[in-house]
Amino acid sequence: MNTAPASARAEEPRWLTDEEQRIWRSYMHATTLLEDHLDRQLQRDAGMPHIYYGLLVALAEAPGRRLRMTELAMKAKITRSRLSHAIARLEKNGWVRREDCPSDKRGQFAVLTDEGFEVLGRTAPGHVSAVRQAMFERLSPEQQKALGEIMEIVAEGLQPNEAGADLPWLR
Repeated sequence: MNTAPASARAEEPRWLTDEEQRIWRSYMHATTLLEDHLDRQLQRDAGMPHIYYGLLVALAEAPGRRLRMTELAMKAKITRSRLSHAIARLEKNGWVRREDCPSDKRGQFAVLTDEGFEVLGRTAPGHVSAVRQAMFERLSPEQQKALGEIMEIVAEGLQPNEAGADLPWLR
């Protein structure tokens, strides 16, 4: 008989079942290997990590190839500090430049340069091929659809809209 107070029993962790543990570990294993695979491909082909490639893509897709730094951090799902470091490295390569925001003295824009756009254009085909080979060619159309739906549900649950949410781009 459990003699612990009811409040102590209520706080005991709800451990993962064996099947949940198997799924969780498979997910962690696959995402770690996928990120490593994509990082190695991009380092080999363009001398940049995957996160930098994502920043270049976000800027290329933005109107005028420019985004406020805060918006870019939100799109990349990274902290402002990590973004600032990444943009500094991309600036050194000549792929991005910063511009002050005329309407906000503290705000800045990240702007994709013509050179950065060219690098992205040369790098994209190999990256798309790596993504396709590592993920989409391994899944049926039904599995692809299910994976997309699952990841949207997980992301929505981790990205609350209420004020004070603890999200990377707000730190």
